[in-house]
Amino acid sequence: MKSLLALSLSALISLSAVAAETKAPAKPDLAKGQEKATQVCAACHTFDGTRGTPANPILQGQHAEYLVKQLAEFKAGKRANPIMSGMSAALTDEDMKNVAAFYSSKKAKEGAAKNKDLVVLGEKIYRGGIMAKQVPACAGCHSPTGAGIPAQYPRVGGQHGDYTEAQLVAFRSGARANSVQMTAIAARMSDKEIKAVSDYIAGLR
Repeated sequence: MKSLLALSLSALISLSAVAAETKAPAKPDLAKGQEKATQVCAACHTFDGTRGTPANPILQGQHAEYLVKQLAEFKAGKRANPIMSGMSAALTDEDMKNVAAFYSSKKAKEGAAKNKDLVVLGEKIYRGGIMAKQVPACAGCHSPTGAGIPAQYPRVGGQHGDYTEAQLVAFRSGARANSVQMTAIAARMSDKEIKAVSDYIAGLR
């Protein structure tokens, strides 16, 4: 009887341990994310990540997983940026998840292309790529509307054209080195092609 009781108790302890290990992670706290975003991020990205300075990315509606990944890589030095490295250094993993969830919860405002002369070329590259240079269609990873794929590819639709262009140029030069895919793709693109597709992306919705 004692042996049976001991086995039952042991099994119960084991089950409790397994349950504790498989317990779902805590959900991000949007209120804490808003508080941290106001303290740390608002100066460059505006209070809610909306359409601020074109040199800085719009964070509204961006996939939370992508934002967490970028913040972690800024902090680790995998993505180089003096300002963001300093900002992310003080953030905990929990802070990153909360801030990312806060920005992701906001509905992104629509943007617009500015250069009518390049919009046709930009659309051609985004939707069909550049076959002669083995540049794939952007829509293949970022979706036809620019919405991206959560946890894999970022939302790009409506993003500042200036910012997108700067990132593609940085990928091409190697200054931004946290995506092997984008480095290879941008390396095959000319200044005009980068500018055209960046401007087209700004008006995607």
